[in-house]
Order: sequence, then C-alpha cells, then structure tokens
Amino acid sequence: MAAPKNAKKKIFLWEGDTPKGMKSGEIEAFTKEDVELLLRSQGVSPKKIKPKPMEINLFPQKITSKDLMVFTRQMATMLDAGLPLIQGLDMLSSQIENPSFKKVLKEVKEDVEQGKNFPDALKKHPKIFDNLYVNLIAAGEIAGIMANVMTRLAEYIEKSEALKHKIKGAMKYPMVVTIIALLLMAGMMIYIIPTFKTIFASMNSELPAPTQFLVDMSDAFIKHKLIIFGSLFGVVFLFKKWKKTSSGSKAWDAFMLKTPLFGDLIKKVAVARFCRTMSTLLSAGVNLLEGLDVTSKSAGNYVIEMALQKVRRSVSEGRTLTQPLQETGVFPPLVTQMIGVGENAGALDVMMTKIADFYDEEVDAAVDGLTSMIEPIMMVMLGGMAGGMIVTMYLPVFSMGDAVSGGE
Repeated sequence: MAAPKNAKKKIFLWEGDTPKGMKSGEIEAFTKEDVELLLRSQGVSPKKIKPKPMEINLFPQKITSKDLMVFTRQMATMLDAGLPLIQGLDMLSSQIENPSFKKVLKEVKEDVEQGKNFPDALKKHPKIFDNLYVNLIAAGEIAGIMANVMTRLAEYIEKSEALKHKIKGAMKYPMVVTIIALLLMAGMMIYIIPTFKTIFASMNSELPAPTQFLVDMSDAFIKHKLIIFGSLFGVVFLFKKWKKTSSGSKAWDAFMLKTPLFGDLIKKVAVARFCRTMSTLLSAGVNLLEGLDVTSKSAGNYVIEMALQKVRRSVSEGRTLTQPLQETGVFPPLVTQMIGVGENAGALDVMMTKIADFYDEEVDAAVDGLTSMIEPIMMVMLGGMAGGMIVTMYLPVFSMGDAVSGGE
C-alpha cells in the first residue's frame, strides 16, 4: 500500500497468533492496514493492533556532544562499509539509548525516506546539528566522500569537547573556592559573631571600631538575610539574562578578552578552535569564504566573530588570508606566518591542523599555569578573610589584656 502524502510512520502495538502461540510486540508503519499486511506476511494472524500511546516526557534527556560524536563515528563506519544511508540511520536510531536523540534520528530518517537530502534533514534540528556539521555533510555528499567527512567530524567533536573540558577545569577551582568563602563568611555572620556579641555585652566596655563594625554587619545580615540572599540570586539571574542579550554579550566578550588572567587563554582557545574548524572544512572541500563564514559563527566570542567576518570580506575582495588575519590583532604573528606558509604551499588545511595541535598544547599549558597561579591567590584571600574576621573579634580581649597589664 502506498504511503499517504506527507505521512509519518507511527509505532503500533500488536498481538496475534503464530504457529508457536500468542505473541505481541511493536512495529513501525504508516497505517494499521500496513501493520496487518506486514504481520500476515510474517505468518502472524493479528488479533489486536493499536497505536502506541504518546509518552509525555517532562524532563527530556539532554543530547550531549558525546552522543553526537558516537553517532557520527558509527555512521562513518557504516557508510564506509557500503551500507545505504537510510539503513544506517534506521539501525542507529534503534540502537541509541538516549530517547531524545532516538526521536531526532527517526525524524531525520523519515525526512530522507520522503526525498529530502541528508543535510536538509539535519538542518531541521539546529540545536544538535550546527552550521559546521550541516555544511560539512553537504560538502561530503557533493564530493561523494561522506564516510571520510563523518570520520573527520567525529574527530573534530572529540577534540572540541576536550578543549571545553580544559577550560571548564580552569574555571571550576576559583568558582568553588569563591562559593566556599561566601558560605564561610555567612556562617561566621550568623553563628559565630552573635556568640562573641553575648560575651562582649557582659564586659560593659566600648568595643574597638573594627569589632563594632563587624558586630553591626552581623546584626544587619541576620535581620535581612532573606533580602541579601534574594538580592544575590537576583543579581546572578539578571546578569545571565543581560549576557544573553546582544549588547550584553558584546560587552562581556570584549571585557573577557581584556582581563589579565583569562584574556590570553581565550585568545589561545579561539586560535585552536579557528584552525581546527578551518582545517576540517577545507579538507572536506568547503571553499575558503564559506569556511570563514561558518568558522566566525562558531568562534564563541563576539569580538573574534566580528574580526573573522572582517577577514572574510577582505578575502572576498581578492586579498590573501594572511594579511587580514594580522590586522585583526587577535591572531599572534606566529600563527599568521604559519598560515602564510600553508597558503603559499597550497596546503592550508594541513598547516591549520598543525597550528591547532600546537595551540591545543598551548591551552593545556595555559590552563595548568592559570590553575597554579589562581590556587595560592584564592587560598590567601580565603585565609585572609577568615583570619581577619577572627582577629577582629578577639580585639576586645586583647584590649582588656593591655588594660590589665597597664593597671598593674
């Protein structure tokens, strides 16, 4: 039976008689009639066929980069072995454990079955398959090297994820220490200082100015702690909202590039990502202008994105890649010189890979250096805050000791 126009396959639950007794199961088809015909062709006499109830998932499982990388690598292996695309998608969609990704792959498979090409089917899911992924698949499809392109994509995703983990590792330590410091301060304000306040009240003497200030702060903190905590959460929430706006994103990205600790690291990450992406695109047959456009959109920083768009305009006017990159001020002289060598030798994709590998190591070294530098700074700050508060609370005791010594 011909499938209805624009129809999508559904999952049906069935029960039926077989030579070995009653059996049941699930089957994917367009209509109940299709299911009945299919079951009879398999020697099953259907007794009950009904559509499978839709599962409402309030908390859908997130599709991770690892899911995408595993799918891409498995798909590359299947295509390399000569398996048709639709059959590969069917096999992988049934094997993948993540229900959210399974649903997406089934939709992609159905679109391809109905005549869409593979890149257009992927383009319908931009949160999973970004511009870089779709463009590379399109280039691979045109050149007839889909398996090779998907292998390169899997390697690219793997290396990109490793880079992200390095950056997150560098940011994690100062964030954890800052949170501990804030909790420590809050604990002292709520529990420790009020105990000292009771002791000071029994002394009937005037407190030193730093101690009085800390006691007053503790009183205010206890009295208004809900407002203070609410304000902190409010500030964090508003900051995140502001950062998602166009103006906020631009301002924050520009600020981060100028920070003394993280600015250099961000530039190195940008160089590694740019070179890795361009290498992958060029080796798949994507032209330089299209590659620069895709790469700029995956830069991860507005300032760098605008710099790469400017480079693209210069290249479209007939200039070489090297000089516009130098003029951005983002890319170090060593990088632009190496790109110039690759451009002159006609091996730009190979040179880009070498630069990306080199800067991956540079990022490793920068992260290690940053962590080793931040660690003592944060420990001194944490110790200084706790120690300062404790010394301030003991000042009245020291004053009493001095008074007793003077009296004698």
